[in-house]
Amino acid sequence: MSELVRYQNQDGIVTLTLNSPETRNPISDDDMIEALLTALERLETDPDARVAILTGAGSAFSSGGNVKKMGAAGGLNDARPAKTRLNYKQGIQRIPLAFEKLEVPVIAAVNGPAVGAGCDLACMCDLRIAGESAWFAESFVKLGIIPGDGGAWLLQRVVGFSKAAEMALTGDRVKADEALACGLVSRVVPDDQLLDEARALAQRIAVNPTQAVRMTKRLLWAGRSLRLDALLEMSAAMQALAHSTSDHQEAVQAFIDKRAPDFTGD
Repeated sequence: MSELVRYQNQDGIVTLTLNSPETRNPISDDDMIEALLTALERLETDPDARVAILTGAGSAFSSGGNVKKMGAAGGLNDARPAKTRLNYKQGIQRIPLAFEKLEVPVIAAVNGPAVGAGCDLACMCDLRIAGESAWFAESFVKLGIIPGDGGAWLLQRVVGFSKAAEMALTGDRVKADEALACGLVSRVVPDDQLLDEARALAQRIAVNPTQAVRMTKRLLWAGRSLRLDALLEMSAAMQALAHSTSDHQEAVQAFIDKRAPDFTGD
């Protein structure tokens, strides 16, 4: 059986591919949760990783929850509500927490439907681009459930409260052009150019000093919840570290010398 999450590192750009195309890449099953968490841990500890792309194999980005396993005592659900709560906490809720801790920037290359937890998975990433055939749906309410994976926190920070409320309370589909208009994605490209465009974007990130990129990502995530004074304090501490890196010294010298910098990641 092929890996549920493929991991490929090419020149510092890691491509993570959800690899269960026959079921449209659901992320609620235990084996997929563990595979994704393992891939994220590997990404964080990969000394050569500068940026990552997350996409789905086949025609879908991710179908979210495995609906066929829902119902009484199926999948994350259990006949005992207290056990269901633990299943979520010990299962799918570990994914957004892993993304929050991740310092490597991640680009979601949304190649098809991103439904329910699949939509939220895209929102866990730092950047999102979509193929023309992609669509999104925060569709939990259609199944009589709520976004149990953190979607109520994630989605409104991407598209704003009003649009997030519209998506979550109606469960309606959002096509790629509407996703672009509301800021859910930063660009829409032809389907056959999606991975090339994602890699080009990743390369624009990867050429920058690794430590500065990672600290900038950390500050952006912290800025979602910290007060300004706390963020300024965190920024001052990180800036002190940034000024001490070899890549900063190289960037300054290259600017003075009017040449391209040669960054090492140090």
